[in-house]
Amino acid sequence: MKNLLATVLLVILPVALMAKTPPLVVAKKKTKSATASRVEIRNSASQLASGIRAAESALTPDELAIAGRVYQGELPCELGAFVTLTADPQSPGYFDLQIKKQKYRMFPVITSTGAIRLEDRHAGAVWLQLSNKSMLMNQKLGQRLADVCMNPDQMMVAEMMIKNPPPSLLEALIPVVPVPMAPILAAPIPDGSIPAAPVLAAPIPVTPIPEAPIPAAPIPEAPIPAAPVLAAPIPVTPIPEAPIPAASIPEAPISVVPE
Repeated sequence: MKNLLATVLLVILPVALMAKTPPLVVAKKKTKSATASRVEIRNSASQLASGIRAAESALTPDELAIAGRVYQGELPCELGAFVTLTADPQSPGYFDLQIKKQKYRMFPVITSTGAIRLEDRHAGAVWLQLSNKSMLMNQKLGQRLADVCMNPDQMMVAEMMIKNPPPSLLEALIPVVPVPMAPILAAPIPDGSIPAAPVLAAPIPVTPIPEAPIPAAPIPEAPIPAAPVLAAPIPVTPIPEAPIPAASIPEAPISVVPE
């Protein structure tokens, strides 16, 4: 009995092993095909991304003209900061900007004011270049990362603006109306001839208007008053005073009262 079981096992085991071997081979083939498909997808994705980058890197002639006016190199800023701006030789018009450990890929943007503007729209960085200074801002964070960054040309302009400050905004808002002047028409002078001296017109005679004589009114002479004639004195007749008779005062009898 034991011998029979051993014989059956010896027959079944090789058959089972042979039955399991084809699936292993098929699995390996599937793994290889899956790996190949992933590589192809990655290659196509990288080609698509490179095509998109090439399309984005194509700048207009106006943008390339702006890029040609960008100051490059290591620019010192206020508070001891430094900004390094270098052009990308593989992508004309693009710049690599670095401040401390932060790096940005900038490209020119056309502005209405004429200022030179570079942007990194993915990071929100904006680089503004004026005649007297440059500054770096982050629009997403609402922060100014660097200010008063100047190269030698900008330093000269800043010194000139300090010596001769520009007009203030209030003065610029007041319009200055020019006074129109009447055009002076010059008579054409023929070639080879000497211009004649100007002929002065004869003065217009002015007839004076005779003034009517004003008759003087006679001033009457005041008569001289004659000396007053003194009249004869009027005699004054004295009025005699009437004598006032003195009234006699009767004496009252003195009566003696008996004791």
